[in-house]
Amino acid sequence: MTPAAQDEHAIRRRVADAGQDHVFRFWNELPEDSRRQFLEQLAEVDFEELGELIAEHVTNRRPIALPPDLEPAPYIALPVTEDDQRRRERARQIGEEILASNKVAAFTVAGGQGTRLGYDGPKGAFTVGPVSGRPLFQIFAESLGAARRAYGVSIPWYIMTSRANDRETRDFFDAHNCFNLARTEIKFFTQGMMPAVDKQGKLILARKDSLAWSPDGHGGSIRALARSGMLADMAARGIEYISYFQVDNPLVPPVDPVFIGFHAEARSDMSSKMARKRDPKEKIGAFCLSHGRLHVIEYSDLPDTLAMARNPDGGLKFPAGSIAIHILSRSFVERLGSGKRFALPFHRAEKKIAYVDEKGNPQTPSQPNGIKFETFVFDALPMAERPVVLEIERQHEFSPVKNATGEDSPDMARRDMIRMAAEWFEQAGVPVPRDAGGEPKFKIEISPLAARNAEELKALIARQGIRGIGGDLYIGPEDV
Repeated sequence: MTPAAQDEHAIRRRVADAGQDHVFRFWNELPEDSRRQFLEQLAEVDFEELGELIAEHVTNRRPIALPPDLEPAPYIALPVTEDDQRRRERARQIGEEILASNKVAAFTVAGGQGTRLGYDGPKGAFTVGPVSGRPLFQIFAESLGAARRAYGVSIPWYIMTSRANDRETRDFFDAHNCFNLARTEIKFFTQGMMPAVDKQGKLILARKDSLAWSPDGHGGSIRALARSGMLADMAARGIEYISYFQVDNPLVPPVDPVFIGFHAEARSDMSSKMARKRDPKEKIGAFCLSHGRLHVIEYSDLPDTLAMARNPDGGLKFPAGSIAIHILSRSFVERLGSGKRFALPFHRAEKKIAYVDEKGNPQTPSQPNGIKFETFVFDALPMAERPVVLEIERQHEFSPVKNATGEDSPDMARRDMIRMAAEWFEQAGVPVPRDAGGEPKFKIEISPLAARNAEELKALIARQGIRGIGGDLYIGPEDV
């Protein structure tokens, strides 16, 4: 028996033992190359794990149980008193010392496509700069470049792509000369994938020679760090803190010394930033406490009795919204990935999944016909010791690009970028013309390579002799 035949025999046996041998129903029609590629796909499937997920989420599905006795999570609020300011300044100093010691890495989850934005390509390549047209990746790259220059260190950047956009993302960086960052300091790796099943727990064929696959969720980033060798790379570099953020938020500081400092001071395994919710039903998760452990409860799972609850002063009882910005200690991520089974739980998601029917004809369902298994990174929080939740000024750090129009759209993100730039100019003593509604009359944009904050902008303005704004203005690295 040839090695190829032995492989086929072993794979067929695993598939049959899992009760999934229906996937071979078109085998006799497949050419040799398609057969080989299909066997390679099947070899990727952990049928033991898949069987457990099917048992838990399909055949023996139980109602979703929320953690008991939910209470509002404590958080470090925005500074009000002088003591608050001193505490924040101490955290900043700690964070800057850590950054200067080469112990921080940036980690961007960038597996998504720009489909919902009407853009055909990786979401990170979507242009959002209101004047410059800079894409999201460039905005983050310039922030990291500015931080590297400020602290005199190398800050490695780990970017998790997906099978759908990995090659295109790498090509995009190459075409832009990695936005003047050292290529050796940018590490790409792909997100894990999970096979989808139908509502009876049977694997779905997307084509005669291919399973239907889906990304394993942003929580899979933790498993992917270990499987790809990126955690080992971090350890070799002496990285202790991982600054996690998603690719759709142009306002996020990729490495924030204040956040790093609070995390390190608490000796936390995992810390998170929060934004005060705009309204009770805003579509972001809520930070909650259950028996002393921190949780994020998805907006769709939080009961109305809790989501709508108010304090005596009229404020929301559960105000802390999760915005997908975290600091993870590398040692914690290593512990999560060290067991036989992935530490984070999988969740069931019913989706419309294209498939081939019994005759091999492609079908596009109009209703959810299958189940995908995905993980959430915030499910690591209940396992974390001494987690910190830090409140941020929403208008300065959170304006995600998710929808083509309306809230969380490119127009809203550009508006918020312009507002922040205008605020910095006014703090620096330069008047900004505004319309009757108080919005800046002109588009204003500032690259972090020119100024990272209002103080740095003030110094730049003094050197440049800028006294007013008479039209759209972009302050870029060439202006320094």
